[in-house]
Amino acid sequence: MRIDVVTIFPDYLAPLDLSLIGKARRDGLLDVHVHDLRDFAHDRHRSVDDTPYGGGAGMVMKPQPWAEALQHVGGSGPQGARPRLVVPGPGGMPFTQALAGELAEEPWLTFACGRYEGIDERVYDYAADELGLEVSVVSLGDYVLNGGEVAVLAMVEAVARLLPGVIGNAESLVEESHEDGLLEYPVYTKPAAWESAPGHIREVPPVLLSGDHGAIANWRHQQRLERTAARRPDLLHSSHAGAVLADFDLATATPADVPELLTLSRACWVTEARANGTLDIPPLLETLEEVAAGIAAWTTWTMRAGGRLVGSVRARVAPDDDSLWQIGRLMVAPDLQGRGLGRALLAFGEAQAPPGTAAYWLNTGARSDRNLRIYRKAGYRVRPGVGSIPGTVDLTKPRR
Repeated sequence: MRIDVVTIFPDYLAPLDLSLIGKARRDGLLDVHVHDLRDFAHDRHRSVDDTPYGGGAGMVMKPQPWAEALQHVGGSGPQGARPRLVVPGPGGMPFTQALAGELAEEPWLTFACGRYEGIDERVYDYAADELGLEVSVVSLGDYVLNGGEVAVLAMVEAVARLLPGVIGNAESLVEESHEDGLLEYPVYTKPAAWESAPGHIREVPPVLLSGDHGAIANWRHQQRLERTAARRPDLLHSSHAGAVLADFDLATATPADVPELLTLSRACWVTEARANGTLDIPPLLETLEEVAAGIAAWTTWTMRAGGRLVGSVRARVAPDDDSLWQIGRLMVAPDLQGRGLGRALLAFGEAQAPPGTAAYWLNTGARSDRNLRIYRKAGYRVRPGVGSIPGTVDLTKPRR
């Protein structure tokens, strides 16, 4: 694979000479060229930026140096060959493991490192229309960097390590984080029992010492599901959520479930009352008749273990906006919390949304910090203003 990088800070790319990427370059598996954008500026100051039209802070990178640089790079390859142009930027598509795999199939990539307020928008059109390049604007994450160089270092490493021969043991790529939408399982090495402090022994899970490869594989897969549910519930596909919930019986609630739903609600919302400093919370005040009315107005799912009701979630099309899927009463029995079950139930509830749903909507206490952290990790964001119930906030998440 050939990689070209255009930047105003060529030295920033020096780490590409190190470690496995550097070895891949020396072994001829990766051909990397770094170009200084200022070499294509023709004034005595070698300037590559100017003030933005329309006003505003910061500077914008000028089109002329970029046009010449991309023309130079595009003309330096084999006759008729064209690179795929990747421009790191916070306004682009997310950089994922799947995208890294896609880029690894390309024979030639060119990265354009923007700086300041970014590159003049006309450069993207020029690259596509006049140079015939496929242009991809890619975001490393939901944050802003000073320039594209850090993102290029990360992307090149993620892509190059997928090339045949770069990683010594190709099997190590199979079960890595994100390869199939799940995070990697926890790993351990010798000693089997480690004394981290006097009298405090930390042991490797016994299944890893059993020699039972089937049991080990099952344990690792379950750990991946639980870790993903706990740390990145936004990654959970409904089928993954189903795997987390596989040991439980899920069913649509009926009137016979009302007494247990009332009991579970009161057990789960005590902590919410403490966090928000009030007992004036509907799940703590509802009567049996009101819980029954909720089953009629919402689709409610129950989660049971050995016949015991241990969790529930409900959802419906929002009454005032049929593009919103409203999720509520997400609860897991206190003794089972912390295992990712609530996150899996949330993903399950989202998966039940009908076609045409544009976003998910839920509500929680304004001071329910634990809930807010969980929902933010799942991709939800707080709506401005007060919540639909006094003392609460509303959160929404676009449907992908």
